[in-house]
Amino acid sequence: MRRPVALRLQAALGTLALAAAAGVVLTMPETASAAAGGATGYATQNGGTTGGAGGQTVRATTGTAIHEALCGRASSSTPIVIEVEGTINHGNTSKVSGDSCNTAADKIELKQVSNITIVGVGSGAVFDQLGIHIRESSNIIIQNVTVRNVKKSGSPTSNGGDAIGMESDVRNVWVDHSTLEASGGESEGYDGLFDMKDNTQYVTLSYSVLRNSGRGGLIGSSESDRSNGYVTFHHNLYENIDSRAPLLRGGTAHMYNNHYVSLNKSGINSRAGAKAKVDNNYFEDSKDVLGTFYTDEAGTWQVSGNIYDNVTWSERSGDNNPAGPNPQSTTTVSIPYSYSLDDASCVPSVVSATAGANKGLKVSDGSCTPQSPDPTDPDPTDPTDPTDPDPTDPPSGTNLSIGAGSDGSSKASGTSYGNVRDGDLGTYWSPAGTTGSVSVKWSSAQTIGKINIREAAGSEGTIGSYRVLNHDTGAVLASGSGAGVIAFSPVSLEKITFEITGASGTPKVAEFETYGG
Repeated sequence: MRRPVALRLQAALGTLALAAAAGVVLTMPETASAAAGGATGYATQNGGTTGGAGGQTVRATTGTAIHEALCGRASSSTPIVIEVEGTINHGNTSKVSGDSCNTAADKIELKQVSNITIVGVGSGAVFDQLGIHIRESSNIIIQNVTVRNVKKSGSPTSNGGDAIGMESDVRNVWVDHSTLEASGGESEGYDGLFDMKDNTQYVTLSYSVLRNSGRGGLIGSSESDRSNGYVTFHHNLYENIDSRAPLLRGGTAHMYNNHYVSLNKSGINSRAGAKAKVDNNYFEDSKDVLGTFYTDEAGTWQVSGNIYDNVTWSERSGDNNPAGPNPQSTTTVSIPYSYSLDDASCVPSVVSATAGANKGLKVSDGSCTPQSPDPTDPDPTDPTDPTDPDPTDPPSGTNLSIGAGSDGSSKASGTSYGNVRDGDLGTYWSPAGTTGSVSVKWSSAQTIGKINIREAAGSEGTIGSYRVLNHDTGAVLASGSGAGVIAFSPVSLEKITFEITGASGTPKVAEFETYGG
């Protein structure tokens, strides 16, 4: 089945650029906002994966601050949620010592530790040329981060060239809504994006993007390293990957609802007795997307519901044994957890709307429609669709904040809330400090799907993180950072609140415009 060209996923080629910031760890009183909806797949087994839930929440803007947070715990198993914002690189990542940690200077080192969540918040978290290394550890969540251009040769090097690497008795890891990318293959100094070795088990990679790499990832470092497995890959985008999507040596893996685009040499490589369950994936413009490659030690697979769109298959010979051109099951795999399958035909659109960092942690419930996280779990990112207008584009239609029976209110004291709904950019509302909230309300319910926050002249860029709330129900409609146009699924309400949760100074909101969407 081949989809029309106009409907194919056009992946974004640009990479996120963030300015480096000085590091600080701030103790936060609230509970974790990460991991909305909880772990999925094999990470739910073996007691489950909860990360740092229930522990202290701290904020870090450098790699050193991440290590300080780990080392500042009472013990190596004390739960902790580390909220990361900014660019983490070699220049701001130093080794920190302590009884509850074992860190290194050239990587984010999660070694001999447990019960940790690392989550990107605010304007995003980018690990630039610096990998995340998990070793002899358990119960780890990594969510909403970008890890890019990690090298094993050239300069600088980090983590053996793996974006995220796990090895030596690792258990229960969930990596979710993250972007892992390189800028070439082994000859350019890069290795794998997502590697598991030496007895790593019960891992899930979900709603993530892996792209522009020679090697997507492996499970098992050699044909004899067969103690790894029980890994789930779902709703991920693999794009412009030469091979290893993934390479599976021994063990069991479940791949469902992934979108594979431009697998240039080979894709899912099941070998050395491995079992791969491959359900409802969409393979596009690729070669040899499933089989046993580069070895005579065969693996097996169970296939169902997949779409092969412009996939080519090589001839079987020697150590090259593709599953196609008409892939058939060679084993059966029993899956111990529940899951909902999207139809393969809508996987490209669902994955495009949900996978990767800074997508708002959107997920699918199996209905082919992306869903926002549970509103009781505040979302650290902006959940608006990437196709929504740029914040600099003013929305069209009637500004319902003026007329339509509107009124307003504000918290955290400050200047008059009426200034945000008077149509005058020369007047503004400010909280008493750097945080606070301002609302627009109506005497009868209005359908709102978009707001426009206009900062007063001279204060542009002051607003940092925010949340948009349905004041009637308390539901989080959107969250992110910066002023401008904010879109969300249209909802009927009588009062909508813009809550500023972080700023670089005293915000000045000139207008809080509301539109029907």
